[in-house]
Amino acid sequence: MFNQFGPKFKQQISQLLHSMADKLDNNVQPPQETLEPPKTVEKPPRRRPRKGLKLNFTVPPQLTTFSQQTITSLKKVASVRHYPKFWLLFGMGVGVTSSALILGYSVYELETSITDSVEDALVYARPDTLTIKAADGEVLREIGPVTHEKIKIWQIPEPVIHAFIASEDSRFESHRGVDIQGIIRAAFSNFQAGEVVEGGSTITQQLARIVFLSQERNFNRKLKEMRLAQKIEDNLTKEQILERYLNLVYLGSGAYGIADASWVYFSKPVKQLTVTEAATLAGIVPAPSIYSPLENKKAATERRNIVLQRMAKEGFIKPIELETALASPLNLKPNQPKRLEKKAPYFTDYIQKELSQYVSQDTLKAGGIVVETTLNSQWQKAAETAIDTAVNNYGRWQGYKQAALTAIDPRNGQIKAMVGGNDYQNNQYNRVTQAQRQPGSTFKMFVYSTAIAAGFSPYRSYLNAPYIVDGYQPENYGDHYSGAQVSLEQAIASSLNVVAVQTLVDVGWNPIIKVAHKMGIESPLKPTYSLALGAWEVNLLELTSSYGTLAEQGTHYKSHGINRILDRHGKVLYQAQFKPEPALDADTSSIMTWMLQGVVKAGTGSSAQLGTRPVAGKTGTSDKARDLWFVGYIPQLVAGVWLGNDNNQPTSGASSTSATVWRLFMEETVKNMTVESFPELPRLNGRKGSLKAEPIKPKKAYYQVVKPPETTSETQQTQEQPTTRQERRYRRRYRRTQVNQESPQTSAPSTSTRRRRRTTYSPPSAAAVAPAPQAPQNVAPAPVSQPVPSSVNTDGVAPPAPPAARKEE
Repeated sequence: MFNQFGPKFKQQISQLLHSMADKLDNNVQPPQETLEPPKTVEKPPRRRPRKGLKLNFTVPPQLTTFSQQTITSLKKVASVRHYPKFWLLFGMGVGVTSSALILGYSVYELETSITDSVEDALVYARPDTLTIKAADGEVLREIGPVTHEKIKIWQIPEPVIHAFIASEDSRFESHRGVDIQGIIRAAFSNFQAGEVVEGGSTITQQLARIVFLSQERNFNRKLKEMRLAQKIEDNLTKEQILERYLNLVYLGSGAYGIADASWVYFSKPVKQLTVTEAATLAGIVPAPSIYSPLENKKAATERRNIVLQRMAKEGFIKPIELETALASPLNLKPNQPKRLEKKAPYFTDYIQKELSQYVSQDTLKAGGIVVETTLNSQWQKAAETAIDTAVNNYGRWQGYKQAALTAIDPRNGQIKAMVGGNDYQNNQYNRVTQAQRQPGSTFKMFVYSTAIAAGFSPYRSYLNAPYIVDGYQPENYGDHYSGAQVSLEQAIASSLNVVAVQTLVDVGWNPIIKVAHKMGIESPLKPTYSLALGAWEVNLLELTSSYGTLAEQGTHYKSHGINRILDRHGKVLYQAQFKPEPALDADTSSIMTWMLQGVVKAGTGSSAQLGTRPVAGKTGTSDKARDLWFVGYIPQLVAGVWLGNDNNQPTSGASSTSATVWRLFMEETVKNMTVESFPELPRLNGRKGSLKAEPIKPKKAYYQVVKPPETTSETQQTQEQPTTRQERRYRRRYRRTQVNQESPQTSAPSTSTRRRRRTTYSPPSAAAVAPAPQAPQNVAPAPVSQPVPSSVNTDGVAPPAPPAARKEE
């Protein structure tokens, strides 16, 4: 039996047996002789040992020298009749050892199951919480159970601190995380009341539960809570613990922290809370759903009175103050939690959708994420005001109910303002990023940019006459045609559709589509003749970003609204770093900017003028005025405006209204902005293109005969459609004054306004109207060839100005 053990164990057993044998030998008396006959002693009946309990030793070789008497004594020691005491001691030893092992393992598991970084309590944020900030740090939106306003301990008045200490932890200053006296007192109070009327958790334990544990009720969680509280006390000061607790504790009705609760219940900051109000807030902690004064006013009052009595017991308030406070009503002034307020709601919705591109869902669920955006708070307010004016003032007369505006810094692609609609509460549809609409004539910028990049001169001219190509016939606005040659610069200023389509034929579909994509258009574009007039839908954000490419001398920066993303510790998870992408050469951008300045100076975008500040831009109107556009820029900022209806119903408005709304926004943004000039027009003679045109070879292309113009003066035709009654009155007065100055009368004018207008009107002279080509009546017009560029181009020299065309689209 002993052979299976090691030599050390055998040695110990041998020593034990020797010692036991010595003791037995000393107790054995040698036999003595006697003369008396031996008495017959009846042996007691031998008890049969229990089966399996008798120990049978196999005598090892080391014991062969022992006497037979010693061996017999050893067997007696191992006899079954001595087993009860042996097994009792053995069982006690096993029990003590097992208990020690279990306790040790439990302590080990407890220590390993809780964090050592209790400093996380200082930066804790609840799961699924997100804060979105503007570029200047202003909070735009908070998502999830987040504390809106965090305050420092020195900003919290003493009555508030005293109320929470008296209510939740009267020995807060003396204990080290766990208050044994408090636990015993709470248990006794609960036993007397027959229900839970007092908790034994200290403020430190509650902070540990908020930050590190769940709200489940079990013994294991309680042990963790107590151990974490001890760790927190070892690493943080009392002031830090109390500050974090008062900023995180839930106080019902959607309020997290005392600052938010002060606003929700009393509509005032914390520093203005009275003793009674502080006691009301402190009384909510044990059961926010029960003691919230907005949910149960009676229960809240009773709980407040208990807190006041405890404050008096602890010496925080005097008896006279207690009487006054107990007699006072709650005086509630409820308000919505500030964390539910949404500033720039369309923009923050857009940011939320963009987040998944830069951080994982697990990171977002962990909470505490802070998104620093590019939004300018002041410009955003100006944009919201402009959109409100556009819809409520202009829209009611022009038949549109929605509007959108966005502004981008072309030097880096940062979105500075975004208003996706007029009524976010009823409709969260973002018309800046989600609405795909026909851009109308704003798309002509891409056509002419590609032409200029291909080497075309801005003075290259085309015939302003009805034009049909492969069965497709574009029409100028109002079906007005001068019948004369018109340069590209004049065509874009007057937004002549027939010239844009002719330019597209000479440049080609593919180059235009490629340039548009390089400049920022992400929506699909198809090679059709109507592409030149904006038949393919885009959204306002990408269109505005594309115009910013011209403002930045042909360099495109991807538009974005997120600057940085931080976790709860302030670690940078994402930093925006968009590299500039060349889209056009600098000369092409300068020429196009010069051409688009003409649109604002004397073309369809004249309503966008900003005094002496240089402005470039383009208007656009889709079929039946369903979409009214204007996209304009200065060197530091590009902005786009869209007006229309979600159901695609026609309007009675004009793109000049969009230009007006653009001006209203820009007037506010440029107040503190330096005036910068655009680059000068580069030399045109000898200029070579940076890309190759791919002319289209139509099967059939020809012009139609231009009808003689009506007797109405050309000046009256070029006037834009008025946007309001006041503007129409102003323009009528302006026209009367203008006519009077041009045609002075020798006699005194009549006192009647109507009579004066009739007497001073004079039709335009024959020289003012360009002669139209004559064609036989009732004869189909003969096809004519495409204009020959060499015969009409005057590169570097401005041709004579043709008669003005109608300046609306």
